[in-house]
Amino acid sequence: MMSDSFAYLPLLVAAATAFITIIILAANRECYHPVVLALYIVCAILVSISAVYTVLNPMLFPIATTLACATILMLVAAITNRVTRPREPKEKSKKKQEEVPNDSQEEVLPVSDVSLSLLEAGRNFTITASDTLSENSDLSPLLDIVNDTLIKETGASGGAVLLVDEFEDILVVKAYAGDFPPPYRLPEDLPHKVIRVQTNFRFSQFPLTETIFGAVACSGRGELVTEPLSDIRIIQNEPEDFLKCGSYIFIPLKIKDTVIGVVALARPFGEEPFTEKEYKIASALSDFASAAIKIVYSYQEVMEHTELTKESDIACKLQATLPPKLLPTIPGLSLGAFQRIADGICGDYYDIIPARKDRISFILGDVAGKGMTSLMIMVMLRAMLRLTVNTTQSAATILSWANRGIASETSIDHFASVALLNYDSDNKKIQIATGGTTPILLYRAATNEIEKISDISDPVGVEKKTEYQDKDFSVEPDDIIITYTDGVIEAPNNRGIQYSKDRLLEVILANKHLSGKEIAEKVKNDIVRFTGLGSQHDDQTLLIIKIQ
Repeated sequence: MMSDSFAYLPLLVAAATAFITIIILAANRECYHPVVLALYIVCAILVSISAVYTVLNPMLFPIATTLACATILMLVAAITNRVTRPREPKEKSKKKQEEVPNDSQEEVLPVSDVSLSLLEAGRNFTITASDTLSENSDLSPLLDIVNDTLIKETGASGGAVLLVDEFEDILVVKAYAGDFPPPYRLPEDLPHKVIRVQTNFRFSQFPLTETIFGAVACSGRGELVTEPLSDIRIIQNEPEDFLKCGSYIFIPLKIKDTVIGVVALARPFGEEPFTEKEYKIASALSDFASAAIKIVYSYQEVMEHTELTKESDIACKLQATLPPKLLPTIPGLSLGAFQRIADGICGDYYDIIPARKDRISFILGDVAGKGMTSLMIMVMLRAMLRLTVNTTQSAATILSWANRGIASETSIDHFASVALLNYDSDNKKIQIATGGTTPILLYRAATNEIEKISDISDPVGVEKKTEYQDKDFSVEPDDIIITYTDGVIEAPNNRGIQYSKDRLLEVILANKHLSGKEIAEKVKNDIVRFTGLGSQHDDQTLLIIKIQ
C-alpha cells in the first residue's frame, strides 16, 4: 500500500536530525562541559543508528531499548550540568578575567571531586540497570547499589529504599542497610532488640497516608530533618539509645511527575546532623537512581507487551480452528454465522452439534480476558459441552455441569458468558439456558417483531453453586433465532460511535425473507461498512437460525 512506503519516513527524519545535531554540537563544543557534550553526542548517535536499523529491520525492541538508554543519558547530562559549571570559551574567559579584579576572581574547576563521584555513581547505576535487563532479574541488585551508594556519599549510618505498590497504595521496603533508627511507631509487641527492630523494618509496608515515608511520597517533595524532636512526623521509640532518632534525609524517587518510591537516610542521635550539601548530593543521586529504575521498568513493559502479543497471536490462531469449518446442512433449518477475530483478542467461540436425532445443540460463548487463559477456558467449555449435549439432560443442567467444572479450577480466574440452545426438530421446540449476558433473540414471523427471550444470570465459572434455568419455546416456519457477542453491537466507527443493537435488528428485519446464511452476510457487510477505518477492539460473532 502507498501508506506503507511512508511508514518509516519519521524514523529517517529522526536519523537525519540526530546527525545534524551531532555536527552542531561538535561545532560549538567550547560552549559545553566535556562530559555533557560527550553524553549529548552519544544520545544523538544512538538515536540515529537505532532509527536507521529499525527502518532496515522492523522491530519494536531495538528502538524502544535505545530510546530508554538515550533518555537516561540525557538525564545524566542534565544532572551533570546542574552540579558542574560549563566551561567558557577561552577568549570569553580571558576577557572576563581582565574585567574582574584579581581579588574577586573565582577559579572555575573542570570537574570537582564531588561531581566526579556523582558521575561515577550514576554510571554504576546505569551499568547495574543494564545487567538487570540482560539477566532478566528483579530490581533488588540495583536498589541495593543505590542504597549503599547513598549511604557512602552522604556519610549516613544507614538507609533504605521503599517503592510504591500502585495496586495496594502502600510503600514497601525493598533495600535496607546499616543502622536506621525507625522514625515510625513500632508495634507494641515487638521486643526492643536491635536484630528484631531491623528485621521488622526490612519487611515493613507503610500506607501512603501514614508515616514520614508516606508524606514524602504523597507530596513529592524531599525532606531534610535536623531536629527530629520538634517534627511531629518523626516518632520517638525510646528509651533505648539505638532507637533515638537523629537526623534524616527523605527524597522521593520520581519518573517524570510520578513518585515511584522514597529514599531514606539516617544518622543516629548525638552525631552531626545532615547538611544542605549532603541533602543536595542525595537529591542528585536519587535522580540518577530514578532514571536507572525507569530503564528497567520500560524494558519490563516492552517485554511484557511482546510476550502478551506472541501469546495472543498463538491463541487466536488456535481459536480459529475451534468453530465448524462448514455450517452443517440440517433439514428444516437455514443456518448463518460469521466470526471476526480481533488482533490480540481471544474470546469468542461458537459451535453447532447435531447431538441426537431429536436434538441439535447451538452454543455461543464469550470468554472474558484474552490470550492463552481465555483459550484454555474456551477449550474446556467446548469439551464439556460436546460431551454432555449427547445426554438426555436439559440445557440448564448441561450448563450447570459445565459451570461447576470451570468454577472448580481455582487457578483460573476467568469466566464466560454462554448461550446454549437445544432445538427439537420433530416438535419444532427450542430450549435455552444462558449464563452471563450473551443474548438470545427471537423473531416471530407471525407478529413481525423481535423479542429477547434470554435472561441475565451469573457467568459460567464465577460461582460453583449457580444453577441455571431452562426456558422452552415453540417456533414456526420463518421464525429466526439470533444470538451474538457484544463485540457485534459495540463495534465502533472512526468517530467512536458504536454499531448498536438497534442497527443490528434493522438489518435483520430488512432481510428476514433471506436465508440464514444471507442474513448473516448482510449483517457482516453492514458492520464493515459502518466501522470503516475504525479499530476492532473485540471479537465479533453472530449466529442465525432460521426455521423453515
